[in-house]
Amino acid sequence: MKTWLYLTVEGLGSPGANWPCCVWSPTGERRRLPLHEAARELRGRDVDVLLPMEMCSWLRSDPWPSRRQPRPQALAFAIEEQLSEDVEVLHIGSGRRDRQQCYPLMVTDRARFQALLALLAVEGVDVRAVYVDADLLPGDAAFGVRWFGRWLLGGALPARAALSAQALAVLKPDLPEDMHWLDEGSDCPGIDEWLLNGGGHPIDLLQGEFRRRRRRLPWRGVAMVALGVSLLAWAFSEVRVRYLDSETRLLYAQSEQRFRSLYPEQTRIVDLAAQFQALQGRRGQPQDTQVVRLVRLAEQVIGASNVEVQRIDFREDEGWKIQLTANSFVELEQLRERGQQNGLLLTLGSASKQNNRVQATLTLEDKG
Repeated sequence: MKTWLYLTVEGLGSPGANWPCCVWSPTGERRRLPLHEAARELRGRDVDVLLPMEMCSWLRSDPWPSRRQPRPQALAFAIEEQLSEDVEVLHIGSGRRDRQQCYPLMVTDRARFQALLALLAVEGVDVRAVYVDADLLPGDAAFGVRWFGRWLLGGALPARAALSAQALAVLKPDLPEDMHWLDEGSDCPGIDEWLLNGGGHPIDLLQGEFRRRRRRLPWRGVAMVALGVSLLAWAFSEVRVRYLDSETRLLYAQSEQRFRSLYPEQTRIVDLAAQFQALQGRRGQPQDTQVVRLVRLAEQVIGASNVEVQRIDFREDEGWKIQLTANSFVELEQLRERGQQNGLLLTLGSASKQNNRVQATLTLEDKG
C-alpha cells in the first residue's frame, strides 16, 4: 500500500514548512496538517508525493516514428514549439507511449521543482516518487473530477488540467459528451481510494537528474569492505610470492655461478644441491661443503623470507657473508632463528637502519 503526501494548491504561493498537506490513514481517512507535522508522522517510510496540477503543464508529442524509446532530450526538443519557456529552464518527465504512438510529457520549472525536493529533504521526507493529481485519472475514459475544491480533467482526454468551477463552465461546451463526472461532495467516501489507487499510468517526475538514488543496504557496505580486504590480502600474497620467487631465483643463479667457477668441468646442472653432495663425497673437498650449505641457506631460509640480497662473499676463515636489507630488525631475527631450525649457524652483524629499511650482514659460520 502506498503512503501518499498531497501538497495542496493552497501552499503554492508560500512554500515552506507550513505548506497545507493531506495524508491518509490506513482506513482511508483524510488528515489535513502542515508539512512539518506530516513529515514527522511519515519519517522512516517511503512516500509518494502528489503535486497539484497548477504547478505543472501536460503536453503530448507527435506520433513517434521509431519503436525505440527516445531519449528525454529528443522528446524535449520535439515539443519545444509548444513551450512558452526555454527548454533549459524546465524539467520534463515522460510517460508511456499511448495507442496513437505519442508520448505524454509533464513539464515543470526546474528550479522550482528542485527547491521543492530540497524542502522535502530538509523536513525528512523520503520521497519515492512524485506524481501530479490530474495525471492519476484512469486512461480508459475521459474524466472530470471535483477534488479538493477544483475540477481535475484527464484520463482519455488529450489534456491534463485543474480548473475552478467558473473556468469549467466556460470550457464545458467544448468537452466530449461522454465525459464521466465525479464530485467529491457526493462521492467522497470512495473517490480518494478510486483516484489514488486507480489503474492509470501517471508520470513520475523523478527522472533524469532527479532520479532517485537507490539506498544502499547496510550489509552491502559490509560485504564491499570484506571483498576489498580479501582482494587486498590476495594481491599482497601474490606480490610476496612473486617477490620471494624472484629472490630465490637470484640466489640460485649466484650459487650456480659460484658452482661453475669451482667445478668448470660440470657443464650440465640438473640438481645443484645433489651434485654438490656427490662431488663432496667423491672428492672430500671442504669447499664443497660450504657451497652446499649456501644452497641450503638460499632455498630453506632466505627464499622463505621477505629480504633483498645485495651481495654474497666467501672467506675461508669466516664462511659466507651475505649483505641484505629487510623491513625490520624483527624480520632479521626471524631469519636467524629459521637458519638454526634448519641446522645452519647464522650470526647478524653491522645492522643499521636507513629510511624504512634495515641493512645487515648475515654470516653463515662453519661448524667445524
